[in-house]
Amino acid sequence: MVFDLEMIKGVYTRMAERIEAARKVVNRPLTLTEKILYAHLDEGLARKAYEKGVSYVDFNPDRVAMQDATAQMALLQFMQAGKEKVAVPSTVHCDHLIQAKVGAKEDLETAVISNREVYDFLASVSNKYGIGFWKPGAGIIHQVVLENYAFPGGMMIGTDSHTVNAGGLVMIAIGVGGADAVDVMAGMPWELKFPKLIGIKLTGKLSGWTSAKDVILKVAGILTVKGGTGAIVEYFGEGAQNISCTGKGTICNMGAEIGATTSIFGYGEKMAEYLRSTGRAEVANEADNIKDHLNGDPEVYANPEKYFDQVIEINLSELEPHINGPFSPDLATPVSKFAEAVKDPAA
Repeated sequence: MVFDLEMIKGVYTRMAERIEAARKVVNRPLTLTEKILYAHLDEGLARKAYEKGVSYVDFNPDRVAMQDATAQMALLQFMQAGKEKVAVPSTVHCDHLIQAKVGAKEDLETAVISNREVYDFLASVSNKYGIGFWKPGAGIIHQVVLENYAFPGGMMIGTDSHTVNAGGLVMIAIGVGGADAVDVMAGMPWELKFPKLIGIKLTGKLSGWTSAKDVILKVAGILTVKGGTGAIVEYFGEGAQNISCTGKGTICNMGAEIGATTSIFGYGEKMAEYLRSTGRAEVANEADNIKDHLNGDPEVYANPEKYFDQVIEINLSELEPHINGPFSPDLATPVSKFAEAVKDPAA
């Protein structure tokens, strides 16, 4: 068992009280995003409502993940903190320093030789301070996190822009710099400007020729590469329930391309299935017991315009495969219009 079940139980034990306290000070129903954020306040129970896009707030994330390139400086800094062990579960993943040139086997062998000193340092420091170490070839950081560490209702930071992938498993997962990771590993709170909220209502169901990636490509075309800046994107609606957990991860993963702080989906049966299929049935059982806290309040989704700063609706039944680019991921072109776009790039 690589995940920390007792830590997860601890998060769930205090969640109800913290959400109820937040609901009282905000004096309205809460979105899923707000529930998780308020449940992770450094101050514990909320004493006041925070203003979206204005208030700077201290949080206590549950996990830290670092990729090998950025982990080097982060761990060097952590070594100066005088701690015997990291304060929260943390992991290092050796994936970014592997350059793709010839083939998987040859490239991995080359990386192990050329980066031996770095890998030895990361492994040694990880072993000393109780940090999980994923050696070269063990997998891509955000996929390893989704398959092993992400859990519904949690909050994590990672020194990789695609940390947001874990939003596909109901996590507020945010990419940060190495200094932020050091603060959390040392037991200090982490500061974030309370984000604005973008709600994306998904209706219908993906057809046989579309996939989850077409959802985020469509969203990128609407919001552009900066439309999500300073905001968390929350997906909801009947259409969201029909997308697989890994599909949701794909959608959240590319949320980085629209500048979003992170993206998130509410808890559902697809996620419980994924947790069980990846050896985390205990986590699924615990999440099932608090599933009302792992979705926004019903009033929010019944009238989303009242609770989100911006609402977008996408009918998955009408969604086409998209091709985005070149040069910018927000140049979203449906396949049916692609030939026309090639003939007239200015159209």
